[in-house]
Amino acid sequence: MTATQSPGAVKRQRKDHGNGAGLGEKEQLGQWGRAWDVDWFSLASVIFLLLCAPFIVFYFVMSCDQFQCALSGPLLSLYSGKSSIRDLWDRAPSFSWATAEIYVLWICFQVFLYRCVPDICHKFLPGYVGGVQDGARTPAGLINKYEINGLQAWIITHVLWLANANYFNWFSPTIIFDHWIPLLWCANILGYVVATFAMIKAYLFPTNAKDCKFTGNFFYDYMMGIEFNPRIGKWFDFKLFFNGRPGIVAWTLINLSFAAKQQDLYGQVTNSMILVNVLQAIYVLDFFWNETWYLKTIDICHEHFGWYLGWGDCVWLPYLYTLQGLYLVYNPVQVSTGWAVAVLLLGLIGYYIFRMTNHQKDLFRRTDGNCKIWGKRPEYIECTYLSIDGKKHHSKLLISGFWGLARHFNYTGDLMGSLSYCLAGGSGHLLPYFYIIYMSILLIHRCIRDEHRCSSKYGNHWKRYTDTVAYRLLPGLF
Repeated sequence: MTATQSPGAVKRQRKDHGNGAGLGEKEQLGQWGRAWDVDWFSLASVIFLLLCAPFIVFYFVMSCDQFQCALSGPLLSLYSGKSSIRDLWDRAPSFSWATAEIYVLWICFQVFLYRCVPDICHKFLPGYVGGVQDGARTPAGLINKYEINGLQAWIITHVLWLANANYFNWFSPTIIFDHWIPLLWCANILGYVVATFAMIKAYLFPTNAKDCKFTGNFFYDYMMGIEFNPRIGKWFDFKLFFNGRPGIVAWTLINLSFAAKQQDLYGQVTNSMILVNVLQAIYVLDFFWNETWYLKTIDICHEHFGWYLGWGDCVWLPYLYTLQGLYLVYNPVQVSTGWAVAVLLLGLIGYYIFRMTNHQKDLFRRTDGNCKIWGKRPEYIECTYLSIDGKKHHSKLLISGFWGLARHFNYTGDLMGSLSYCLAGGSGHLLPYFYIIYMSILLIHRCIRDEHRCSSKYGNHWKRYTDTVAYRLLPGLF
């Protein structure tokens, strides 16, 4: 079904298939993707996040702004009677139209780079895959095409940023830090507008109704999304744009702005700030260099687009993934040379494991198993699955290389990198360590969710796979 089909056609499709599939079909078809039905715990979790997540983000940022990043500061101030909730709120910078103009300009510029500047980097960068690429097969059996130009957008954005900082002086390099809380209000507005639009679009003019999932629960559908790949026109894909552009392109700019503020305040940039900038820049550049590979990951292959991705990419990612840099503005830590080297090595080893694990799977997919991994022909388990249209598809589950050690060994490398970001800030406060705590919860939860999907998708073939590769993250332990 295309976006031009009538709402009546959408309603008929929904009526014919219940939540997109009949009861019997649900047992056989399209079990991969997010849940069809919502239990009470999932619903309670969804309502909690919708109500509390924006305030959690505000709490972290406000703790830095008013209490030097001491997470206990606001609570102790309230408990002692020194401040009221109203006092904490009033002391925080408010929304301003000047900041809104900056934010709108930023989003429009990234939309322009995404939609109007076709990729040319793949023409002269050896090994880089950009331009028009195929995505993974959707639950309905479709294969969408994507314009991959994230690396180019990142380069253009940062060249302009550095040119301004060193030559043009159109704005201060500290502009992001200086407007950090007012920008938070703007990001929240965009996140909720995008999520609300995505839900309305799913009901009235979905891009592909066969890839929609309606649970019948408003809160769950709003948060986890209904449409699998909402698009405007042929090329503006909501998931690809919001997963990468407003948040991840900004990630390194935010860190640079924090470093500039540290230089402005203290006359130097500490080695811990340099570590955070370098290690997180490696991660961001890896993301955009491998953006085509990203089309085959869980965010694109399984998640529907709703508040979870829309608001999360606009607010949660840029504000909580950059806490280490924010902390170092208020607490300029200079770590010992030995500590800095150890943190750098941990980050680089974690990155190597993360990248090589994903490279092995990507190589295996691209060659259909006709390759060598660790010097040997890869071993794998042949399996089949059904898409919603009832067609049978064949797939292979890799059990060689890193994928023979643990079923999610790429997450192990990711967690090592995450820990290195936090250790760069020393041990003076809990706040820089939020990231490793959050990523551990997120990735372990993703392991469980991903394996539930795969069990539904592959059936007995998945049981054979888990019997062969017994551990999820840490060989011999978990």
